[in-house]
Amino acid sequence: MGFILYLIVGGLIGWLAGVILGRDVPFGIVGNIIAGIIGAWIGGALLGSWGPSLAGMAIIPALIGALIFVFIISVIMKGRRR
Repeated sequence: MGFILYLIVGGLIGWLAGVILGRDVPFGIVGNIIAGIIGAWIGGALLGSWGPSLAGMAIIPALIGALIFVFIISVIMKGRRR
């Protein structure tokens, strides 16, 4: 059950990062989950694990990491379209 909750929280964080930046995450729901999980890893590495935590993810650092990740992916995808 913990793994499913981890995927759900990762998906919500990835989705929220895309909404805040106004950019779509490639691959839909799977992309949101991946962005959230990688964002949690990036945010944890850069900022540590402070703030509220859910399913083993510190929410605020995970969101900041997901914002960074989604921005980088959107820049790369935009460059590939040209």
